Amino acid sequence: MQRRLAAALRVLPALTLPVAACLFSGCRPQARFDPVEATIAQIQQAVGSGEFTCRQVVQAYLDRIEAYDQPTGLNAVTVLNPHALERADRIDEQLRQGLDPGPLFCAPLLIKDNFDTHDLPTTGGSIALRHSLPPDDAFMVRKLREAGAIVLAKTNMAEWAFSPRQTESSSFGVTRNAYDFDRVPAGSSGGTASGVAASFGVAGMGTDTGNSIRGPSSHLALFGIRSTIGLTSRDGVIPLAFDRDIAGPMTRTVEDGARLFNVVAGYDPADPFTEPDKRQPDYTVFLDPDGLRGARLGVLRALVDTPDADPEIQALFQAALTHLRAAGAEIVDPVEIPDFQAHLDAKSFCRRFRYDMAVYLRSLGPQAPLHDVLEVLESGQYAPYAEESLRRFADAPLDVPPESWDPPCPAYLDHPARRAFLDAVTAAMDRDRVEVLLYPTWTNPPAHLDKAREEYKGDNSQLVAPATGMPAATVPMGHSHGHLPAGLQILARRYDEGALFRVAYAYEQRTRHRRPPEAFPPLAAE
Repeated sequence: MQRRLAAALRVLPALTLPVAACLFSGCRPQARFDPVEATIAQIQQAVGSGEFTCRQVVQAYLDRIEAYDQPTGLNAVTVLNPHALERADRIDEQLRQGLDPGPLFCAPLLIKDNFDTHDLPTTGGSIALRHSLPPDDAFMVRKLREAGAIVLAKTNMAEWAFSPRQTESSSFGVTRNAYDFDRVPAGSSGGTASGVAASFGVAGMGTDTGNSIRGPSSHLALFGIRSTIGLTSRDGVIPLAFDRDIAGPMTRTVEDGARLFNVVAGYDPADPFTEPDKRQPDYTVFLDPDGLRGARLGVLRALVDTPDADPEIQALFQAALTHLRAAGAEIVDPVEIPDFQAHLDAKSFCRRFRYDMAVYLRSLGPQAPLHDVLEVLESGQYAPYAEESLRRFADAPLDVPPESWDPPCPAYLDHPARRAFLDAVTAAMDRDRVEVLLYPTWTNPPAHLDKAREEYKGDNSQLVAPATGMPAATVPMGHSHGHLPAGLQILARRYDEGALFRVAYAYEQRTRHRRPPEAFPPLAAE
């Protein structure tokens, strides 16, 4: 008995001895765990105290998905994991035996439908891959499972991750914004964003080629982080542009984002872009509520006062600067990047989707449903809005790497335009001695579903981080027009994700802007 209690205290160091003892003393569980706005720490305390079992926690999330996802038309979830409850039972047994179930034990996660999962289909939003079952997990999925997290479900995405505007797939249809069913959740990780916002999972995973973690996170009042290119692995993630793609957490709190980031960040020999010895040992050490005191923050005013910016979002951004100053930060406004527009206009995007998809499809082995992604044009297996993008890549080589094209298209740091942009932004930050740059994630509210293309404007996420490879995060900064979330974006130097977590956490703790969507209240207790 003493050995089991000691092990429980190692797993749950914040709990007292009597609380940990509930794991083995038969504490009576309550009828239903309430997942609404629950954090990983709260789940682990509830399970570790014996108030609930992990099975009850997971069942509570499954019940919410059943009650709300399809009945409301949200359509965030594509497939449920039939083994989720079995995995929860194993975690309960590990705790009973005094074993360490991992730092993310009993965290039910929503995984975007472009992450390989060996036990669930991975479609990338395409009906052509509707029955594609990868041979193994993506690197990040494997790390999350090893840490004790539970893959609860896959989530809908824009087809092939093509759209930053909306989340519509030929495999599973249209996802709505959990705060307003007539609005988009942005793209392409809109399923994860709306699902996490509605508390269908404690947290989720998305991908970001230009916007697709930070944009949907902004529209759904979440924290979302795009890491430095080189810090996190994309192995086993269906690509859009491998030299820009990033995968990472989308969470309701900055702390949960740091907890997931601790697990998924790091070197992976299967991803040739990742670099060893670049990650911090523990990103939660940056979660200091007083972390803004003495910080020097820059405003990238060129991405704030744009001609079509919504006045309410501009006002929210100015209020954010007031809160940051009140928390002890020094604001440098503006920080100007020489030749900024020229850098934005430079041709730095490699149309490598067809080549990168061929590499991915080969990884599926002989059972791959496609060998060339352009086969879907012949079969008609695509949503109408995706056709234009598919044809844009039709003249790109299938088997020739972009750096060998004529003319070549070098990847990331070998690309002259991308390197020049990175150097210019870093030099401006050095000149003004700022730790991060600030601007609205979107300068406009979420578009209406039926006007997704016409009302697509204000997407700042596309403009700096993807081309430079610098890390950026978004954190809730309030609501425009009464109920539509808006996000504050924070951009840091390469490999300085710690600054993102520190600034985002201190701001979050001071403002507490996040509130749950009203259409998804707690379920009635049994």
